[in-house]
Formats: sequence, C-alpha cells, structure tokens
Amino acid sequence: MKPRMNFFQAAPETIKALVAVENQITASGLEQSLIELVKTRASQINGCAYCIHMHTEDARKHGETEQRLYLLNAWRESPLYSDRERAALAWTEALTHIAETHAPDADYEAVRAHFSDAELVNLTTLIGAINAWNRIAIGFRAVHPVKAKAAA
Repeated sequence: MKPRMNFFQAAPETIKALVAVENQITASGLEQSLIELVKTRASQINGCAYCIHMHTEDARKHGETEQRLYLLNAWRESPLYSDRERAALAWTEALTHIAETHAPDADYEAVRAHFSDAELVNLTTLIGAINAWNRIAIGFRAVHPVKAKAAA
C-alpha cells in the first residue's frame, strides 16, 4: 500500500488542532489505559491498521497487558475488563457505529453510571477524535511502521 499524501505536511494547522484535542483529553483525568483501549477498539471497528498499531504500542508502553489487547475485540465475553471499561467500550462501539445505533439509551445509561458529566464529555470527544484520526489515516492510506523481519 502506498500513502496518498502526507497529511501532516498538507494541512499542519488542522492536524495541530486535532492533536490539541488529543492533548486536552489526555490531560482531562481519564485513565490512560482507558484512553488507549477506546482508541484501539474504535480503530479495530474502522479497520485502521495505522491506528491499531500506534495505540496498541502506546497501550503497552503504559502497562497494558497483551492478553487484554488480544481480547479487546471480544471484550463482552471476557472478565478482564472493569465495569467502567465495559461501559466506555460499549459507548465507543455505539458512537463509532452511530449510523446504525443512534447511541442507544441503554448504552448511554450504562456509561452515565460510571462517568461524571465532564468525564462523559471527554470520553465522547475522545471517541469522536479517534474516529476522525481513523478516517484521515484510512483515507490517505497512512502506513504503519513495519519491521524488516515481520515484512518477510
């Protein structure tokens, strides 16, 4: 796969604005582990290899386990995730599939039980931001780093 363009160079101010949103979310008080799980799950749904690669590496750097990363796409069937994480992951899926789900009341009530108003706004903004990044990376065919041995 060949990248279509370097979007960082093409519109640096726009990308800086999206990075600023990311920085705000990181500083918001949401757990870093939760942030990376949400980013990875949305990226799995959207099929964004570039973002899956980036956020699983970031998650590992912040202490996430291999087992939880491997089972993330089956989180509903695994006891490895807290109730707060489950609520966030359900909300992530609902908003990532917004055209089909229309953000169901049940998912909203579940996430409200575990997040304050400010946390819920930050979580929802995080989900919107990773979906924007996924569309940018997929649309412009961003290619994740490949180790020489892995490519062979």
